[in-house]
Amino acid sequence: MENMTSASALQALSKLLSSHEEEDDLEQVSYPSSAIGTLSPGNIGPAKKEESKVKPPNKTKNRKDIWDSEEVPEGSEFDDMWDPRGQPEYDIIFKQHVGAEDVFLGMTRKDPSTACCEDLLVKIKLPGTKSSDITLDIREKVLDLRTPKYKLLLHLPHPVDSKTGKASFITEKEILEVILTMKRELDFINFF
Repeated sequence: MENMTSASALQALSKLLSSHEEEDDLEQVSYPSSAIGTLSPGNIGPAKKEESKVKPPNKTKNRKDIWDSEEVPEGSEFDDMWDPRGQPEYDIIFKQHVGAEDVFLGMTRKDPSTACCEDLLVKIKLPGTKSSDITLDIREKVLDLRTPKYKLLLHLPHPVDSKTGKASFITEKEILEVILTMKRELDFINFF
């Protein structure tokens, strides 16, 4: 007897929640006596319609292309998993331009956080390498370094300006230092 009252209560609740257009559909729905025990809160309201899972492509530029240019991550053209060269040790250091007005007067809103850093310094240890053997390619989000012994494909933590970077090789320490100016969206707030 309780099953009958719960089924009728669900139907009454369903009628209250549905719109007037859907009332005709709900009146025609009858629950068999075997399905009364399987009613749940998911049965309240109008029946859900199946959505087609196949989505037509909204734009087709070239039918011979396998991937869209947005689907391929930047820097993947450099990645070669079969290359036997080792990866050199490297450090990424955030660099900040600090003047007397920052140190003594505190006139700018600079603080020691990485949000107030303008440059990215990448130190790469290349033992046994000459400066003439180094090939360096810098893109907005990728640093690609190749030597006869080492290969480094480094995805940078922030976009950088690839045209204003500076690189210097310190022969005594066998370290390549690359200084890159970062291009972040909200830098105009920190650097006015």
